[in-house]
Amino acid sequence: MLNYNLPRHLPSAEELPDSDETPVDNELQELIPGLLKAILLILWAERMDWLFAIDMGIYYHPDKPPIVPDGFLSLGVERFYDEELRPSYVLWDENVVPIFVLEVVSQNYRKEYTTKLDEYEALGVLYYVIYSSRRRRKPHLEVHKLVNGKYELQEGNPVWLPEIGLGIGCERGNYCGVTREWMYWYDEQGQRYLTPAEQVKQEAQRAQQEAQRAQQESQRAQQESQRAQQEAQRAQQAEQRVQQLTEQLRALGIDPDNLG
Repeated sequence: MLNYNLPRHLPSAEELPDSDETPVDNELQELIPGLLKAILLILWAERMDWLFAIDMGIYYHPDKPPIVPDGFLSLGVERFYDEELRPSYVLWDENVVPIFVLEVVSQNYRKEYTTKLDEYEALGVLYYVIYSSRRRRKPHLEVHKLVNGKYELQEGNPVWLPEIGLGIGCERGNYCGVTREWMYWYDEQGQRYLTPAEQVKQEAQRAQQEAQRAQQESQRAQQESQRAQQEAQRAQQAEQRVQQLTEQLRALGIDPDNLG
């Protein structure tokens, strides 16, 4: 996997800068990968074999600067080292190349469609995803898959990523109070996974529906109880009328038991 010559003595992640210290050009470069990570934190809450990092340096050689994508996903790695978490992603420590890399194009073009594509291709990243909402005549989302050492552009929105078990796509929605086009994860049938806020809202709606059903059941039970009470009252009234009639017959010298 890491088939280049490395020095014998290699620094650890703690000894290397955590990123290239370059500030993001646009808030979307943090929000879009942040949303994808937030969905995974719920979707894969029980899994401990994955890492989705945002603006974290990927070190592939100790003498070269890191590559710092807006977001990347690695599978088959420890979710956490310890409570300090990862300061950076060092390939000679992890021994796993990220399977998915995301670049969000801002107003300051950073060669996402040229130089970075070549870098991720050489690194062996299986899926290189580029998102640009500024494009007018081409799709906002491009998903490139590494096939025989070269990237091939995948068709569709969303695009199914079988090696990850998720689809990636974009559509209009609301996140952090902003309604616009966002990137989301999808299932194999193309159904979008909900955001954390949507899941909370859905659970609240379910709880409200359950409460309404419980209230309706309680009302039905109360109505049944009232009907049973009314039937008992009618039976008691009928019994009282029979008793009164019996007493009246006896007063007239008629034995009610021998009326037949």
